[in-house]
Amino acid sequence: MRGPTVAGQERRTEILRRAAPLFAQKGISGCTVRDIAEVAGILSGSLYHYFDSKDTMVSEIVSAYLRSLVERYEITMASAVDGRARLHALILDSLEASRDHPHASEIYQGNRGYFAAHEQCSPTRELATRIFETWQEAITLGVEEGAFRRDVNPRVFHRFLRDAVFLSPRWFHPSEAYGIEQLAADTARVFLDGFTAP
Repeated sequence: MRGPTVAGQERRTEILRRAAPLFAQKGISGCTVRDIAEVAGILSGSLYHYFDSKDTMVSEIVSAYLRSLVERYEITMASAVDGRARLHALILDSLEASRDHPHASEIYQGNRGYFAAHEQCSPTRELATRIFETWQEAITLGVEEGAFRRDVNPRVFHRFLRDAVFLSPRWFHPSEAYGIEQLAADTARVFLDGFTAP
């Protein structure tokens, strides 16, 4: 079967670009095919010329964001020199990817159960597993290197850190005075050093 033409692929990309803010705002279940077709400027039936289902659209939007995370993480894991630098870099990677894919980030964080339940979202689940495994590897390496303490459950630490990092776009808006780099540094300090004065 032939793939989409260049023009068809561009149209698919444009439809996804317009649908992403709608999914982020209304939630996946709250969006109908008619809603998506309306923001895309096409008839509802025409949408199926480009996508076989709403699930496929959502999976493609979010998978692009998660692939960005995986690619950033691979570079970090190959280049970071120690546990602290590795964790700081993963935090920065995550914040930058969320900045570059704001709607996809919100869609994923707000609808995690949806991706677990739909077969068309299996690429998303595979990428999410790789992301989870990267964080687990980074934390485990840090413990083994002596950079992180051993008396805190790594899964608990990861869950707290994950929510702090990936939910921060809901309240954080970068400015010239305080940007993503500063937020990443402060997040790393809080989780690695605490908030108690030395």
